Amino acid sequence: MHSGNRRQNRWRAAALGALLLVGCSSPTSTPEASSSPVAISLEPVVAGLTGPVGITNAGDGSGRLFINEQSGRIRVIEADGTLRPADFVDLSGRILAGGERGLLGVAFHPDFAANGRLFVHYSRAADGATVISELTASPDHESAEAASERILLTHDQPFANHNGGQIAFGPDGYLYIGLGDGGSQGDSSGNGQSLQTWLAKLLRIDVDAPPLANRQYAIPDTNPYAEGGVAPDAGLPEIWAYGLRNPWRFSFDRGTGNLYIGDVGGGAREEIDRQPADSAGGENYGWNIFEGTQCSGGCDSITPVAPVAEYAHNDGCSVTGGYVYRGTVQPAMQGTYLFGDYCSGTIWTLPAAGGVIPRRLADTDLRITSFGEGEDGEIYLVDLGGGGLYQVLAGG
Repeated sequence: MHSGNRRQNRWRAAALGALLLVGCSSPTSTPEASSSPVAISLEPVVAGLTGPVGITNAGDGSGRLFINEQSGRIRVIEADGTLRPADFVDLSGRILAGGERGLLGVAFHPDFAANGRLFVHYSRAADGATVISELTASPDHESAEAASERILLTHDQPFANHNGGQIAFGPDGYLYIGLGDGGSQGDSSGNGQSLQTWLAKLLRIDVDAPPLANRQYAIPDTNPYAEGGVAPDAGLPEIWAYGLRNPWRFSFDRGTGNLYIGDVGGGAREEIDRQPADSAGGENYGWNIFEGTQCSGGCDSITPVAPVAEYAHNDGCSVTGGYVYRGTVQPAMQGTYLFGDYCSGTIWTLPAAGGVIPRRLADTDLRITSFGEGEDGEIYLVDLGGGGLYQVLAGG
């Protein structure tokens, strides 16, 4: 466990920052009142993790947290806060790790307690291609075997960066998958605005219905480009939303069902996008014509969904999307969305209902690769540089 003194040295509370709430094409910079906490503290939970890039829980009543390390290991934090020495599973032999590649995401089936199914998002060892696959836990759910893997889908990656990484089950029970634009810079292939590629997209698939003849999964008939969607045959049926540069981390608000996407920017802006729970899908978040609210040309050719928050690169360079707090231990944070930046270590909070400027809560020296949510709604983050897991608490 980290000492309290180290925690105090790792962050400092900050005043209101320059983060902008976007309600239209012209953001406002005038601070407004907020019920958000004015300070947070980061309580060390465990140290000794190697390249942690993700946090999730199994929703099985165990109270455990699961940390995916970039190299391919899934580690277990027991309910009492101790790091289990043995891996839950080690997939490192089939993963290419380094840079923006590796074991990037883990999602437990909503009925994991009964069926033992979990899903992973990783970079294939042979060539760096994206792989989404299913694993099965042991009967006691204390581990999983790499040999149980069933590959659902793969996609070639033309470059080593912008792989996306998040996978998560939505309130609708479908599996959502984030993929970046294919890498390099500027989206020279135009993947962001193309509906004929999975790159630069949020995908939605059904892993419970009988698989289609040519796929290892089913497609929800309410997907916008599926047979029963709003624009059948206009795009690939797996696509749920598009115009995303690199949706590294996204999450669903367990209180409202709204979806929050932290989309990593290019040369100028980082953004948070919000999709309402009653969305029919098909949202266009603007890349590569728009980066945040800034247009690079051809502005009248699309009508993108504006981000709910954005910030310039003097405040950071790689947004790490977070979670809306729905726990009970920190009432001052109730209903606020917490997120951060990998480069600057800054942590902000955005009221889930919108309407006010987000608050800059802390400037840290952490390399924040991911936030995560416990079964009880408490929020955690991991530091890639120091290998630590922290719980986010209200108060300085």
